[in-house]
Amino acid sequence: MAKTKSKEKQGSEFYENPEVIAQQLSKTEQFIENNKKIVFGLGGVIALIIVAFFGYRYYMNNQNEEAQKEMFQAIYWYENGEYDLALNGDGNNLGFLAILEDYGSTKAGNLASFYLGSTYLQQGQFETAIDYLEGFSSDDLLVQARSYALMGDAYMELGNYSIAAEQYGKAADYKSNEEFSPVYLMKQGLAYQKANDIEAAIGSYKTIVEDFSDSKQKTEAQKYLFQLEAQQ
Repeated sequence: MAKTKSKEKQGSEFYENPEVIAQQLSKTEQFIENNKKIVFGLGGVIALIIVAFFGYRYYMNNQNEEAQKEMFQAIYWYENGEYDLALNGDGNNLGFLAILEDYGSTKAGNLASFYLGSTYLQQGQFETAIDYLEGFSSDDLLVQARSYALMGDAYMELGNYSIAAEQYGKAADYKSNEEFSPVYLMKQGLAYQKANDIEAAIGSYKTIVEDFSDSKQKTEAQKYLFQLEAQQ
C-alpha cells in the first residue's frame, strides 16, 4: 500500500508541482530546438493533409450540387417516359449517362446509376440494366430495396428465375417493412414457382402470411399457399 501511495503522490506532484511542469516543458522545447526540421516538416505534412481533406470535401460538395441541378431535367424526362432524352440529354441539359460520367463520385452520380438501370429496363435492355443497378449503392430505405427488385425484374425477363428470386429476397429483407417487403416476397414466390422450386415458393408466401399479416398481400399469398400445398 505504501508503494501505491508513493506512486500516487509522485503522480500528483507531476500534475500539481510547477517546477516539474516547467522541467517537462523545457525538455519539450529542447527536443523541438534539436529537431526543428523533423518537427516542422511533420507539421507541414499534417497541415497539407488537413487542407487537402477540407478542400476535397468542399470540391465534392460543389460537384454534388452541380450534379443535382443537372439531374432535375433528366428525372423529369424519365418520369414522363422520354427515355432517350433521359439517357442522352438534349444538347443543353445532360442525360443520366453524362451525369454518371462527369459526376460519378458524387451522391447524385451514384443515383444516376439507379436511374440508368431503371431506364434501360424500361427499354428492354435487361443485361445493361443489371450492370448499372449493380453499380448503385445506397442506405436509403426505399431506393436500395427498389434497386434489388428491379434487378429481379430484369433477371425474370431474362429467364433467370432463381437469381431473380434471390434479388427479390434482398429487396424484401433490406430494412424490412410492412409496406414494401410483402410486395417483393410475392414476386419472389412467383419467381420460385417459375424456377419449379415449390418449397421455396411456399416459404415466401408463408412469410407474408405469418410475418406481414396486416399487409394487403396476405389474402393473395394465402391463395397461392393453399394451391401449392394442395399439389404436394
